Amino acid sequence: MSAGIDIPEGKRLNKYGDLENIEMTVEDWMTRWEKKHIGFHAKEIHKILQKYLDTILNGRKEIRIFIPLCGKSLDIKWLAEQGHTVVGVEVSKIAIKEFFAEQNLSYTQGSVPGIPGAEVFTSSDGCISLFNCNMFDFSSAIAGKFDGIWDRGSLVAINPSDKKRYVELIVNLMAKGCNYLLDTFTYDEDKYVGPPFSVPELVIEDLYGQSCNIQLIQSSDALTDKQRLWGLDSFTEHIYLITLKTDTDSCALMH
Repeated sequence: MSAGIDIPEGKRLNKYGDLENIEMTVEDWMTRWEKKHIGFHAKEIHKILQKYLDTILNGRKEIRIFIPLCGKSLDIKWLAEQGHTVVGVEVSKIAIKEFFAEQNLSYTQGSVPGIPGAEVFTSSDGCISLFNCNMFDFSSAIAGKFDGIWDRGSLVAINPSDKKRYVELIVNLMAKGCNYLLDTFTYDEDKYVGPPFSVPELVIEDLYGQSCNIQLIQSSDALTDKQRLWGLDSFTEHIYLITLKTDTDSCALMH
C-alpha cells in the first residue's frame, strides 16, 4: 500500500492509504468528512444515551444539552424531539449540512459574533443550533452554559496533548446542576494508537478530578470485528457521570 509514497518522519499510512499523523489536525477531520471516511459515525441513536438520558435529566424537562464534535449524529434530532434544546459544535460544514438534509430539517445560517469565519446553523424551530467552528474557539460566551452534556466520540477523538485544554473548556460550559455523560474506551495502546484514543480511569481522574465528581456507571466489553482488525483482543467501553463539585465538597477537601 505504501509503495511509491514518501512517508515523512512522524507520519504513517492509515487503513485508507492516506498519510496520517497520530496527532489529528482539524484538516485531518475535515478530510475524513470530504472523503466519507466516517466509520465513527453511528447510524442509529446511541443506546447508551437512550439508557442514561434520565440520568442526564435528573427529573428536569426541556433542558439545554451540549454535544461536542457532534458530526451528523442522530442523537441531535432525537434529543430535540424529547423537548430539549440541543447545541453542537462541529468543524466540518459537510457534516452539518448532511445532518439537516438527512433529517429533513429546514434551517437558517448565520455568522457567529466572537468567532471570525464561524457559522451557526439553526433549525427553523430554534431547538437545534450547530456551530461550524474549531472546538477550541467555542466558549460559554458564545452560547451560554448547559444543563447536560453528551460526550460520545469527542474526548476520545481529542489528541492526548489537547485533552487538558478540552476538559477545561467543557467544564466551563457546565451550568450549576449539569449532568455530563461521558463515553470512553480503554485498550492496549501498544497494539493500536487512536483515534479513538484509549482513556484510562486514572487519566479521567487526572483530567476532571480537581473540579468535578466522577462516577463510573458502566463498564462493558465493546470488542467487535472492527477492533479486531485494528489488532486488538480487548476493547472496553466506560460510561461516566460527571458533575461539578459543590461548594460543600470543595470546603470538605480543604479541611
